[in-house]
Amino acid sequence: FFLAIEGYKVTVFEKQKVLGGMLTLGIPSFRLEKDVVNAEIDILRELGIEFKTGIEVGKDITLKDLREKGYEAFYIAIGAQSGRYIGVEGENAKGVIAGVDFLRRINLGEDIKLKGNVIVIGGGNVAIDVARTAERLGADKVNIFCLETREEMPALNEEIEETLSEGISINNSWGPRRIVKKDEKVIGIEFKKCISVFDENKKFNPTYDEEEIIFVEADTVILSVGQSIDWGNLIEDSNIEINANNTIKADPFTYQTGEADVFAGGDAVTGPRFAIDAIAAGKEGAIS
Repeated sequence: FFLAIEGYKVTVFEKQKVLGGMLTLGIPSFRLEKDVVNAEIDILRELGIEFKTGIEVGKDITLKDLREKGYEAFYIAIGAQSGRYIGVEGENAKGVIAGVDFLRRINLGEDIKLKGNVIVIGGGNVAIDVARTAERLGADKVNIFCLETREEMPALNEEIEETLSEGISINNSWGPRRIVKKDEKVIGIEFKKCISVFDENKKFNPTYDEEEIIFVEADTVILSVGQSIDWGNLIEDSNIEINANNTIKADPFTYQTGEADVFAGGDAVTGPRFAIDAIAAGKEGAIS
């Protein structure tokens, strides 16, 4: 948008079949209606922006190919679209899925039906979205379990209130010990009591009471403990560097990467943040 209004000719390459990224695929419709996002995209089309869907840069076409086609500058805004697993025993069981993958599949129109007990692990806004979506997909009972106390939960307070009002339970100060499976299918989770989430330096470093263990039955487990960045082959054979946390190294002022004609912003640079932060980065990137 910011480039187009300055008169630049802009092309967007999108690996999914639909446009909108996390606004379309990572946020449920009850929070952000799809027609709202589509109306915004229509404005971009009217500004002359060209959209190419179903094309993954690095796989279907490379940055080198695009340069040869005459493209003079690039802005990488791939976000943090992959789920994260927690590294506990049994998380490869059938019926265990990452939260952002779950939301993406639903937003892409997959017909997912849930029944029985659904456990959502995580205390952030995405965990809340996942739990409220699961409830709407027919689950008999949805339980959220998170390490944090109610006061420490990263989810917004009004989101928590709405969740509780929908009959979803939030169980604070519990961490998964192992996922229990039978015939490769999840049947429940063992949780251990979390005594504290952060150490004295406010660093994430949970401690547990290994004696206090509970078992909770589950037909589906949805892990919503953060997001990760999937680079694919996008920056292969380039001078672009990746930080230790898998974000892209970009100048904090200009958003320029190790390649002079490649800029980057949003979650791929900062790690998961709010949509408005990515929009602000887009504006800064356009200025540069």
